[in-house]
Amino acid sequence: MKKPILPPTYFYLALLLMLALHYLLPGPVWLSSPWTFLGLFPFLAGVALNLLADAAFKTAGTTVKPYESSTHLLTKGVFRISRHPMYLGFILILGGIWIYMGTLMPLLPLVALGLVLERVFIPLEERMLREQFGEAYNHYANTARKWFG
Repeated sequence: MKKPILPPTYFYLALLLMLALHYLLPGPVWLSSPWTFLGLFPFLAGVALNLLADAAFKTAGTTVKPYESSTHLLTKGVFRISRHPMYLGFILILGGIWIYMGTLMPLLPLVALGLVLERVFIPLEERMLREQFGEAYNHYANTARKWFG
């Protein structure tokens, strides 16, 4: 059986594409130093979200992989902020890097990653969680936003 490509692979691919675009085809500069250092805030927030979510998965003893069945429905901590805190973390990390770069074209892979997460992984995960946890997941989905809230 062919192994599915997991979200971190798309994240790293988007990061590499952002770097390539920044150095090879940057487009217009939309932000200059010292303002580009504002990118550190979303970057660090994204790293924190990923670390906290990963720790929550490990503490609960459930999988972080989107193609595997979860054993626990996580609703506390960073999961109260977002139903998909790791994906939000990916976007914040890349968004922070984009701000730090200050050029326009690296935004394209960031948007592409957001679309892949929104169209491919989130529907799959939410369907699996709904099947696994039923009404408990429906209640959670009605109280926590998909991305941020």
